[in-house]
Amino acid sequence: MKLFLNIVFALLFTSGLASCSSSDNNSTPSPAYPQYGTPFTNMPKKEDAIIYQVNLRAFSQAGTIKGVQDRLTSIQELGVNVIYLMPIYPVGIVRSAGGLGSPYSVRDYKAVSTEFGTLEDLRILVDEAHKKNMAVILDWVANHTSWDNAWITAHPDWYQKDASGNIIIPPGTNYNDVAQLDFNNTEMKKAMIDAMSYWVYSANIDGFRCDYADAVPQSFWSEAITSLRKIKNQNILMLAEGKKVNQFSAGFDYTFGFEFYGGLKKVFSESKPTTVIQDANALEYANNYDNSQRIVRYTSNHDVNLSDGTPLELFGGKKGSVATFVVAAYMKSVPMIYNAQEIGYAKRIDYFTKNPIDWNTADASILAEYKKIIAFRNTSNAIKTGIYKGFSSDAVSAFTMETTTDKVLVLANLTSLTTKYIVPPALTTTSWKDAFTGTATTVTSEITLQPYQYLVLKN
Repeated sequence: MKLFLNIVFALLFTSGLASCSSSDNNSTPSPAYPQYGTPFTNMPKKEDAIIYQVNLRAFSQAGTIKGVQDRLTSIQELGVNVIYLMPIYPVGIVRSAGGLGSPYSVRDYKAVSTEFGTLEDLRILVDEAHKKNMAVILDWVANHTSWDNAWITAHPDWYQKDASGNIIIPPGTNYNDVAQLDFNNTEMKKAMIDAMSYWVYSANIDGFRCDYADAVPQSFWSEAITSLRKIKNQNILMLAEGKKVNQFSAGFDYTFGFEFYGGLKKVFSESKPTTVIQDANALEYANNYDNSQRIVRYTSNHDVNLSDGTPLELFGGKKGSVATFVVAAYMKSVPMIYNAQEIGYAKRIDYFTKNPIDWNTADASILAEYKKIIAFRNTSNAIKTGIYKGFSSDAVSAFTMETTTDKVLVLANLTSLTTKYIVPPALTTTSWKDAFTGTATTVTSEITLQPYQYLVLKN
């Protein structure tokens, strides 16, 4: 049966019927592929998302999709509702980064790498995640392909070339293992949208995290996202790994918090005041954002974990890393967690090799903190949809998130010293409760916070 379907898919593609683009943006396209599964009826709203990034090579001893399925309950118990899988596709043979090669060097956009498993494994993972009320999104690499991708030989005109007619690497980079696509080529764009559609149809996935999104023209993303959202009778979540505000007008739900992460690092590595985080937040939300739009914030991901260090290395050890996560999760954001940071994992993860996480090293106290922080966010409309206002000092990241009916105050000492925070008068007149225990809490004009202590209050 699988062989028969594969033949049908190939015939559809070569006949041109597989394209999901449409000249009429208001029409519903004919199905490009048979739809596997049924729409996920419990898709989180964009403001409700808690995103969990899975590095397949590291997540389990086997380094497979099945290894993720085996830990779905643990992910669910963390409070996560969106699982984001790093690229699942076959990797190119040019491996300038060493090891098994970069998963962002894609050899075949419409295949599961045998390194990770099969299409059937992915379908089962998606099915089981849906049963646990978690969406699944895939990493998508639109800007470039590997040098042994079939498009290179079949369609060399789909790639950018230098003056001598040679296909080039992405301009301004040292990404020698990948070839730059040409987004002026209409047929390439159709094929790219077709490949993205393939996964929505064939594995029932719920969206994409789009790599290097700012390097790809907004017009392409607008066309692609419009096409993708016509496929299933459900929302799909789209995350741009980029910071351009026009990604929202292209249809993305989120952009990426590069400035915010940079601000966090400056507080710890350069002893900058916590107001730089507040400034980074303002910078990221400048230029025509509205309050419904959110930036994905993180204290770790696959890139910075390897290049910069783990949250424990960067942000003051166990206590500091948790206090920093509170700020990232609550400051007008949608939080993203990189696998194993929730257990206080101390080792960097090299995603170019198989480097299995040792889950037996889990720090139960840190895991409990993460669960508590996420659980409150999942119940707080102020955190998810509220208006942000900053009150930070040199040592304390302080801010409120507020709706017409709900208000939350966050105070996080991001230093290794006991510090006194002078509370603005407007915040002392409010009746507060501890957000985690519900205990009534009096806020006076001055609060003493222990090293890396955080307080979250609500009214």
